[in-house]
Amino acid sequence: MKLKNLLLVVLGVAASYASFAQSNLLNAKTPDEIGKKTAAQLESDNDKPLPYGYVHDRDVLMGKTVWELIDLDERINFPMYYPVDTAFVGKERRSLFSVLLKGIKDGKITEVYGDDYFNSKKTLADIESVFKFRDTTQAGIDEYNNYFDDYKSGKKVLSAEFINETEVSAADVAGYKIKGFWYFDKRQSELKYRLLAICPTATEARGKAKGEVDPIELFWVYFPSIRDVLHDAKAFNDKNSAMPITFDHLLNSRRFNGVIYKEENVYGDRTIDDYMKDNAQLQLLESERVKEKIRNFEQDMWNY
Repeated sequence: MKLKNLLLVVLGVAASYASFAQSNLLNAKTPDEIGKKTAAQLESDNDKPLPYGYVHDRDVLMGKTVWELIDLDERINFPMYYPVDTAFVGKERRSLFSVLLKGIKDGKITEVYGDDYFNSKKTLADIESVFKFRDTTQAGIDEYNNYFDDYKSGKKVLSAEFINETEVSAADVAGYKIKGFWYFDKRQSELKYRLLAICPTATEARGKAKGEVDPIELFWVYFPSIRDVLHDAKAFNDKNSAMPITFDHLLNSRRFNGVIYKEENVYGDRTIDDYMKDNAQLQLLESERVKEKIRNFEQDMWNY
């Protein structure tokens, strides 16, 4: 009897996840009906991100803050990168960067900062220049100089053909930097991880217009405040498209590969490449050493 109840629960959860992909796909009579949930589905939906449990400070036996870099060139991280061209996919499929940017523009994401310590809060107006850059072409400069008096007096205005507009898109994102906290919960005797912030890295619009390729930190977002937005957005599941993965689930379950590039330390939280310069192999080994140091603490808890 217990096994039967367990199977019913599993099937119910699977059915609810399956409805995330494309609701009403098999029953739609026109393309407009695809994605629209029925009245019964809307009534039964109670889908929210799994809330974090309360952790008292006294229950944290050990804690370590680390920063990681997620490289989108790695295949395991592709669900965060694609799709970069939304003209050939459905409305339900968007990249992580598109989800974050749309959330900021719609006002659903407000906890946006200029640094990973949350010291300087930013608005859309503050960071808009990062995404969009407008510049006058050389032909436009020549046009302005030839008719300087007319343009200065306002009789003439430069047309759009003399203006270059450069925007940062999802295709320009090279990776993500994340800040998280590893801690050992002595009440549950378990090593856990809590994601604190996420930051897309890409060449800003001004640099892109000038041909620069080095990515920079675009903005930092406090992760716990955007879980609802990320839960509504789905990442592609290559094994089963009927059960997509929410970005909230993907990040919290660490279904990605990241390399530690910094840990909190007495030297002002210096990065690994600050004290291991010009040697990528040693930097990777140091990153693994930091990771093993955290793992070893948990292992040592069970040694007598």
